[in-house]
Amino acid sequence: QLVESGGGLVLAGGSLRLSCAASGRRFNKNVLGWFRQGPGKGREFVASISWGIGGTTSYGDPANGRFTISRDNTKNTVSLHMNNLRPDDTAIYYCAAGRATWATRNIGDYDFWGQGTQVTVSS
Repeated sequence: QLVESGGGLVLAGGSLRLSCAASGRRFNKNVLGWFRQGPGKGREFVASISWGIGGTTSYGDPANGRFTISRDNTKNTVSLHMNNLRPDDTAIYYCAAGRATWATRNIGDYDFWGQGTQVTVSS
């Protein structure tokens, strides 16, 4: 099970840190990723990180140099630090885990999903 936290309401230009905690199994050998789904939009890739020490990362267009993904395998968590947030970042953010050994962007590579956490950015 994956459980996200850290969402909320923030003013444009502000920052948020999303966290995702895994329970019931360890995901230290899985790729971990963040996706988001805005109002009336499909789910889009935000960022991913492969397993292993110094895991490689991949970022989608939404990250645009503003977001940073990290993971702590000892705590079975993955985080997404988001800076300089904009109103178009408003979305439900989902944590996901997959069996790929690389930082895949493909939504089909992810087998486990959290319930999502709402991020709302006001102007």
